[in-house]
Amino acid sequence: MQRLINAARNSALAWNFLIRNEEAFRLEAILLALAIPVAWFISPSWRGYCLLIASILVLMIVEVLNTGIEAACDAFSREFNTDIRLAKDCGSLAVALAAILAAGVWGLALWEWVFKVAV
Repeated sequence: MQRLINAARNSALAWNFLIRNEEAFRLEAILLALAIPVAWFISPSWRGYCLLIASILVLMIVEVLNTGIEAACDAFSREFNTDIRLAKDCGSLAVALAAILAAGVWGLALWEWVFKVAV
């Protein structure tokens, strides 16, 4: 039980750090807060609602992992290193792909809602 308590405490510390220091994560948290009621309104089913929220959560998860990669690389060395640059660029690409995924899911859901057609 203590392990779960410690994990929850560490997760809360990470959440607070990211909200205070990472603008991209803060924006994604705002998007999630807005997405919860909007998805409920536009989604025709529970599955659709879950997919819309999950797409934002996946984006946030990838952002958290990207921040972790950047922090680990910076802890190793702040000098230019091609391997570190590649690691950071790959993390950035992962965030971009997750954002494209979320935009696609939301775009399709909005298309279906506006035009009342199943895609």
